[in-house]
Amino acid sequence: MTLPFWPDEPHRVARGRGGAGQAPPRQVSLVRLSGEIARAMATIGRVAVEGEVHRPQTYRTGWTYFVLRDRAAQVPVVCPARNARRCRAVAGERVVVVGALVWGNERGQIVLEAEAVTPVGEGAVAAMMAEARARLAAEGVLDRPRRLVPRLPRAIGVLCGADAAVRKDIESVVAVRFPGYPLAVEETTVTGPGAAQSIVEALWRLARRPGVDVVVLARGGGDPTALLPWSDEELCRSVAACPVPVVSAIGHESDRPLCDEVADLRCGTPSIAAHAVVPDRAQLDDELAGLLARAATGVGRRAELGRERLRRTDASGSLAAGIDRAGSRLSHAGERLHWAYPGPAVRTCRHRLEACDWRGPIAARLSSSEQRLDALARHARSLSPQHVIERGFAVVRRLDGTVVRHPGQVQEGELLEVSVAHGLIAARVELPAMLGRPGGTGGPRQSREPETAEPAHGGELGDLSRPGTGRGRRR
Repeated sequence: MTLPFWPDEPHRVARGRGGAGQAPPRQVSLVRLSGEIARAMATIGRVAVEGEVHRPQTYRTGWTYFVLRDRAAQVPVVCPARNARRCRAVAGERVVVVGALVWGNERGQIVLEAEAVTPVGEGAVAAMMAEARARLAAEGVLDRPRRLVPRLPRAIGVLCGADAAVRKDIESVVAVRFPGYPLAVEETTVTGPGAAQSIVEALWRLARRPGVDVVVLARGGGDPTALLPWSDEELCRSVAACPVPVVSAIGHESDRPLCDEVADLRCGTPSIAAHAVVPDRAQLDDELAGLLARAATGVGRRAELGRERLRRTDASGSLAAGIDRAGSRLSHAGERLHWAYPGPAVRTCRHRLEACDWRGPIAARLSSSEQRLDALARHARSLSPQHVIERGFAVVRRLDGTVVRHPGQVQEGELLEVSVAHGLIAARVELPAMLGRPGGTGGPRQSREPETAEPAHGGELGDLSRPGTGRGRRR
C-alpha cells in the first residue's frame, strides 16, 4: 500500500531533514515498485557467488532451498527441480553458486535462483564425483560397450577452450603426421561457472557437423575444482549418447574426471589423443606401397603361370581332344534320346492290340447272357400265377378283390369272381359252411348247421379253387 502525501508534506520532510532543495518522493504503487526492483536486478545478470551452505531443505517437488552466507552477509538461494542434478547442497560445505537474482513478489524477498551449485575444495569435489559416479554406474553409462575410433576419419572434431594451447598442440601434431588433415574446431568455455552446459552444447554442435567421424575433448591441466565441469553428469550422458566416438584428453595423466571413464578412448594428454586419431601419412604411404608391390607380384606370378600353360598347350591336340569330347557328349545325348523317344513303345503296344481278338470274347459273353436270360424267363413263367391258371386251376376272389382261401371267408348268397385261363366267371355261394369230400384233401369240416348240410354241394364248392371241379351255379 502507499502512504498519503499532504501538500505540505514535502516542506515538512525537507524542514525535518534540514534540506530546503531536496526533491519530493515519487508516489508509486507496490506493484510498480516490485517491477522496478525486478528490472533493476535483471541488469545485474548472471553471477557466481562463493559461500557456505546453511540450512538446506529439499521438498517433494524437487526444489532445494538454502542460505548462502559468509562472515558478513547472506542471501537465500533456491534451486529449481530442473537444475537439481547440478546443485549439491550439503550443510556447512563451501560452494560456488551460479545464477541470477530474482525478486519474489509474494514474499517481497530477493532470492538467488541457482543454475549450478559446485563445491569448493578437494574433499567436497571428490565426494561429489563419487556420488555422480554411483548414479552413472546405476544407469549403465560407465559399463556401456566402447566404440572403435576410425582409422581414417573424414574429419576430426576438436572441442577446446578459447585461445587454448591444446589447440596449437593438436595442430602441430597434425602438421607432422598428416599436413592438411581436416579439423573441425569448436571453442567454448571449459572452466568456471556454466562451463558444463557450454561443453555439452559444443559437443552436440560438433557431432552434428557433416563429415565429423570422431570428437576429441581437449583441455590442459588444472586442480580438481577447475576440472569439475568435465565430471558433470549431463556431460557424461551426452558423451555416452554421442553418435560418433569420443576421445577424452583432459588435463594430465594424473587427472581423471568422470568423462574419462565414459569416453570411448582415454588419452593422457591432448598430444597423445592427436597421435591416436590423426593417421600417419608416411606410414599410410608405406603400407600402400607395400600393398601395391604385393599386388604387382601376384599379378606377375599369375601372368607367368598363364604364359607357361599357354606354351605347353598343343593347339592341334587340344582341338582333337575337344572334337572327341564333343562327339562323346553327342553320342551320350543320342542314347538318352533313344531311350526317351516313345516310338518303339508305341509300336509294341500296337502289335499287342492287333494280336488281341476282342470280338470273340464279346460274342461269347452275349451268347452266355442270352442263355441266362432264357433260363430266367422260363423260371419266371413257371412261378407266374397266370401260368398255373393256364394249366386248369382257378382263382376265387370276393368282389373287393380278396382271394378266398377258406370256406369261412364267404357267406351264403355272396357273389364271387372266379378267374380262369381265358376269362372270368361269376358265381353265388349256396352254402357258406362247406364240408370236405369224403377221402378228399380239404381242411377240417366246419358247419354251423350240420343237420341240413349237403355234403355233395359242400364238396363241390370247396373245390372251386381247382378249375373244372366246381359245380356252383353260374350267373
